[in-house]
Amino acid sequence: MASQDEPKISLRERKKMKTRATIQQNALRLFREQGYAATTVEQIAEISEVSPSTFFRYFPTKESVVFEDGYDPIIIEAYKRQPIELSPIQALREAVSEVFVNIPDEEKDLIRERIEFSMSIPELRAVALNQVMNNASMITELVAERVGRARNDLFVLTFSGAFVGAVAAMLSYYAQNQDIDFLDAINESLTILEKGLSL
Repeated sequence: MASQDEPKISLRERKKMKTRATIQQNALRLFREQGYAATTVEQIAEISEVSPSTFFRYFPTKESVVFEDGYDPIIIEAYKRQPIELSPIQALREAVSEVFVNIPDEEKDLIRERIEFSMSIPELRAVALNQVMNNASMITELVAERVGRARNDLFVLTFSGAFVGAVAAMLSYYAQNQDIDFLDAINESLTILEKGLSL
């Protein structure tokens, strides 16, 4: 049950969230049925009963329908709340777990489908690589602040690079293994990273 101190989501925001989810779900369905390249923004907008201009208010590009989910700000806030005695990687694991542990099954299905698209469609793989680099910058900022080092510190840069590399590998692994739970895959990947790579 939500705390009374937590801000309530306004009706307008709930409608925006519902519209966003509808557009994303319909887009993925069209990608699945007729292919990513053959699907246009106009088709997505029509089946979602919105105008193309409304589509672009929620998603700046067609490929962003696959990648944008709103989780990053929530994970960042969860990370900042973690006890200072946790190491950076422990804090990241706890933050990710906190965000994803209670998501409903239908949302998990949507995540899997988005990841599978991003890993299997050539033009989306390039976007995925760029997103990984953007995430590296975000992780660098968070870790530098947590450990009290500069953003250009070699430890911080190496850590953030290793982290996003582990996540990228996990996404590829997850997309190829239907029986793997998303949160389990993240935890396993981060455990490998934490223990060190000794092959």
